[in-house]
Amino acid sequence: MKIKSIFSLLIVTVALMTGCADEESVTLLDEIQVSSSYVAIPQGGGSTTITVTTQDSWTAEKVTTDKNKVEWLTISATTGNAGESELTFTAPSAIDGRTAEVLLHSGGKTQRINIIQGLTQISEAKAVEVNAGPDGKTFRVTGVCTSIVNTQYGNWYLTDETGVVYIYGTLDAKGNEKNFLSLGLEVGDEVTVEGPKSSYKGDPQMVNVMVIKINKSLVKVDSVENEVLPIEGGEFTAYLTCKGQGVSVEIPEDAKSWLSISSIQSAGTNAIVKFKAAANTGGDRGTTLTFHTTDGSKDYTTETSLSQMGAIVKVSVSEFLAAAVGDIQYRLTGVITSITDATRGRLYLRDFSGETYVYGIQDFQGKGAKVGDIITIVGKRAAYNNNPQVGGAVLESAISVTTATIAEVLAKVDSNVDYYMVSGEITSIADATYGNLYLKDGDSEIYVYGCYPGYGATGDFKKNFLATKGIKVGDTLTVIATKSSYKGVAQLANSMYFSHVSPL
Repeated sequence: MKIKSIFSLLIVTVALMTGCADEESVTLLDEIQVSSSYVAIPQGGGSTTITVTTQDSWTAEKVTTDKNKVEWLTISATTGNAGESELTFTAPSAIDGRTAEVLLHSGGKTQRINIIQGLTQISEAKAVEVNAGPDGKTFRVTGVCTSIVNTQYGNWYLTDETGVVYIYGTLDAKGNEKNFLSLGLEVGDEVTVEGPKSSYKGDPQMVNVMVIKINKSLVKVDSVENEVLPIEGGEFTAYLTCKGQGVSVEIPEDAKSWLSISSIQSAGTNAIVKFKAAANTGGDRGTTLTFHTTDGSKDYTTETSLSQMGAIVKVSVSEFLAAAVGDIQYRLTGVITSITDATRGRLYLRDFSGETYVYGIQDFQGKGAKVGDIITIVGKRAAYNNNPQVGGAVLESAISVTTATIAEVLAKVDSNVDYYMVSGEITSIADATYGNLYLKDGDSEIYVYGCYPGYGATGDFKKNFLATKGIKVGDTLTVIATKSSYKGVAQLANSMYFSHVSPL
């Protein structure tokens, strides 16, 4: 049976509530016109046909995810010619209501067609069931708010006894976005939400949920003292309101070696908990403290965080790459090999041991640093898509490197603080172990007393670099070095490799 452009009042109402803004913006396209951008299919199965009018050829595709391939929906055609066409959507019977989206492309424009079969059924579920459920299905789940990561859109984590659900977007009491704070939801509150399950890059989440009920926590952190502790340690104090039966504190295992409870004082509904932090001989560190209370049958929690400043750890790039993601501050020195964003200071930094990406340096644009310069930065070990990078970096110092020809360097006075980037053809190698060689550019030639893999190379790290890199006579080599002399003969001293090109 075919049903053409017939919608029940309920389906139309739901469609208008969920997509009226899109309807206004996409159904008036000159390139693509459809008789309806909402298609209803009976829950018992069947087909619905709409009319498509385009000025150019068109293609249709289902919007799918890893967990929702939309295999239940059949489209009569996925391509068509300019003019008027009929497009039929067919689905078998469904136990539960379901939705899908089809994209119609033509003339560089895209028309969205929303498919609705039956009425969406709301399933009460646990966190583990939500995460494993199909995309598009609506769930109702109850748990404790354990972390809030965005207070504008309302992105937070809901935890129950089975697992954790990430909430990406929370609507206010009137169904509006970007008004999360009006709900008064806090970490520790027990909350019931309702909304659709979706996925982002394979990770499950619930999107734009409605808050059905909030059961306020019986314990709350009102304020703290010394939220950031000094290197030498000290006391951290949390002031709480507790309406339950006493307060207990949970210190994470990885913080118990340096943080302890010094006292807990209670008076009525007020409680003061004091902690003592030991001196910090490592990098920056921090932890999250969880406070518990109970009404006799249910556990209530709230959280607060503290951090402690630490020493800055000086490391090579390879040591930095091997470190764990965290808040420890590392000091790195190396050569800028490329800059991907000069405004934000996004660049690649290399020393003798390796290369790392630096995701931004504060106030970089005004520092005047460029490719080839030797810089020292302090930042944290971070990562993006499991790729290591330096996060939150600050520029401590920079040595400007001047690009110069061999002839220009020969005319310079000796100096161990002025660095030059010099290129030339390798005419001979005097010592392959340490990279002693001659470079020639035009009629000028200079002796390179040591070519090392990069900034910071010492001991055995200086040896056999030419062979490791496959550098040979006839290659064009670029190094960064200072100008010096030996027995009156000019040379480049302690050169750092920058790049080389082998002839074809």
